[in-house]
Amino acid sequence: QVQLVESGGGLVQPGGSLRLSCAASGSTVNWYNVGWFRQAPGKEREGVSCISGTGDETYYSDSVKGRFTISRDNRKNVVYLQINSLKPEDTGVYSCARAPFAYTIFACQPSSYRHWGQGTQVTVSS
Repeated sequence: QVQLVESGGGLVQPGGSLRLSCAASGSTVNWYNVGWFRQAPGKEREGVSCISGTGDETYYSDSVKGRFTISRDNRKNVVYLQINSLKPEDTGVYSCARAPFAYTIFACQPSSYRHWGQGTQVTVSS
């Protein structure tokens, strides 16, 4: 059973940057689709960025395109989310998730993912 642990969140001023990490243990994220999802207070969870198991496909929601970059390091069993030019509306709990099976069709909706981390809080405020 894979365990996912997110880190890197925090309080940052508008325009700032953070790098979130999703570290896997107990199993691998290599060859599995992995996604970063955000849940703001009172809102539904949304997929902000996902990466395919091979790393050759990525998805970004319109609200983060051009500011967020997802990447993976298969040697370290970690997926990263670099977030730049942060805005107050980026505030929320960021969770990473892994698909249930390797080599599956790439998608970035929560229903396509089975294993979830606890999340890391990102707060953007001056």
